[in-house]
Amino acid sequence: MARPKMLKLSEVLEEIEMSRAAFYRLRARGKAPKLIKLPNGHIRCRRSDLDAWWATHEIAA
Repeated sequence: MARPKMLKLSEVLEEIEMSRAAFYRLRARGKAPKLIKLPNGHIRCRRSDLDAWWATHEIAA
């Protein structure tokens, strides 16, 4: 079974065009995509979690 694509926090920030500080404010309010903290302390986000987060923020035209 293939592992899900994991994005670095810097990749997530680049894709959503947000600063690290703004992202952590969003996260503190419980509005950010789900993150995973690895045993080495690095932060990752599953591609599927980021896509799901994007889907909840789409505006119907």
